[in-house]
Amino acid sequence: MCISERVSLMQEGVAVLENTEVSPDIFFLRLKAPKVASTVKSGQFVHLRIDGGKVLLRRPLSICQTQGDELHIYYAVVGEGTRMLSKKTVGDISMDVLGPVGTHWPDEGARAPLLIGGGLGTAPLGKLAHAFRDRGIEPTIIQGAQSKVRLIAVDVHQNAKRDIQYATDDGSHGYHGFVTDLVKKAIAEKDFDVVYICGPEPMQHAVSRVTQDAGLKTYVSFERRMACGIGACLGCMLPTNQGLKRVCVDGPVFEAGEVLWDEAIDSRIS
Repeated sequence: MCISERVSLMQEGVAVLENTEVSPDIFFLRLKAPKVASTVKSGQFVHLRIDGGKVLLRRPLSICQTQGDELHIYYAVVGEGTRMLSKKTVGDISMDVLGPVGTHWPDEGARAPLLIGGGLGTAPLGKLAHAFRDRGIEPTIIQGAQSKVRLIAVDVHQNAKRDIQYATDDGSHGYHGFVTDLVKKAIAEKDFDVVYICGPEPMQHAVSRVTQDAGLKTYVSFERRMACGIGACLGCMLPTNQGLKRVCVDGPVFEAGEVLWDEAIDSRIS
């Protein structure tokens, strides 16, 4: 399954259709972007310019789902740029996106997929889950978060698969504990042929160790700070066994086995 296919980038003005806080400091954003929405693949992202360039750098935003000419995005307010984005109201046309950016989830040939999301990282698996559903394949989905209120895009995944397993750190919903426990149980009970993971890097590392030990092909997705988003600035480098790679254009999707996890996590912290 290939993840290196490239799609030409487009710059497109967008209109805000919805911008709703769905959890403390987590927002659901709907943007009208017909050209980008028609070409984006699951796992790719867009680079959003906020306030017509008043915010110097674009912000990379993962795409949860597309619907017609719409992009559906979940994002966290973590700095000045996303704080300004959270104030945008319906009808705003001051922004534009560059996209679709990056590699996509490789789903060709998968017959028994396992999708594992942690926190906000569950959202970028939404379009993948629906791609499987549209092909008549029901993926197994395991979703984890700190608490029930931090479970993101639940309705998106339930539309693709009714039987979803949840794990919360505080036990407020589903299994009281980490997703790794549910993953081990799921692997013991069912034969999977490929695994897709998205979430905090330590979580992805822990889960990918379990799935790779079980001999399963595993893909992960990274989120890094980036300035240009087109591979020129080298600000989003990821250590791999093939050397440093750029998350923006060589990723964000990688095979888990190629990532040098300890170095990757240390580089993110630094």
